[in-house]
Amino acid sequence: MTAVNPKPTRAPEIEDVQGSADTRRIAINKVGIKSIRHPVRVQDRTGTEQHTVATFSMYVFLPHNFKGTHMSRFVEILNGHEREISVESFKDMLSEMVDRLESEHGHIEMSFPYFVNKRAPISGVESLLDYEVTLIGEIRDGKPEMYIKVVVPTTSLCPCSKSISDRGAHNQRSHVTLTVRTCTFLWIEELIDIVESEASCELFGLLKRPDEKYVTERAYDNPKFVEDMVRDVAARLNADQRICAYTVEAENFESIHNHSAYALIERDKEAEATAQA
Repeated sequence: MTAVNPKPTRAPEIEDVQGSADTRRIAINKVGIKSIRHPVRVQDRTGTEQHTVATFSMYVFLPHNFKGTHMSRFVEILNGHEREISVESFKDMLSEMVDRLESEHGHIEMSFPYFVNKRAPISGVESLLDYEVTLIGEIRDGKPEMYIKVVVPTTSLCPCSKSISDRGAHNQRSHVTLTVRTCTFLWIEELIDIVESEASCELFGLLKRPDEKYVTERAYDNPKFVEDMVRDVAARLNADQRICAYTVEAENFESIHNHSAYALIERDKEAEATAQA
């Protein structure tokens, strides 16, 4: 007797709970995944590529009539691109995300350490210094906007302390955070250069004794409050036609207080020009 193969059984359909309707009529501004790590490639000003690991956060707008979004699709988008995401593919991911998630608005942040090879001011010894960089992409109604955010560590020396003290002045490490929307291409190093040139003194990964003397005296000759820092950086950005909008923040981790000093300036040059037209 010939054996008869049984007919294959169909897998039962699995209910899509996330895609079901919601009756509360409350939209969600941002929903998605946060703090997922993925390899990235970033080209630097020297023409080489830095291979690093970025932390991604990916969100979309969820209309009031949907119960949830499809979280797995965010990870599929990350892994669907080349193994190491580049700045160029980051821009493409933004459009792909809102298309696949069928949303009007989308937001992606990609944060990663970025290294610059620096030469000490006197000895010339070279060392790497790391900066925290974030690429921010947002798309609304088909219009994308891209931002670059960089945290630049610097030295700040207090003008008041220098003025009233007979022996020295208190100084500390500071973080200047620059977030810009550019009108044209701009190297990350160019933003770092703007901030470091306006600090009391820039930082270096490695210093010899003659370098320590230089940076100490450089800071002493160039005292700045947090107010001075943000104003001086803002003046540079105001004069730079490549910058459409910016936010500049300065935080001094005070050496004689248990709190920080802080200042912020923000400006949208493009919006101002449109309003005046």
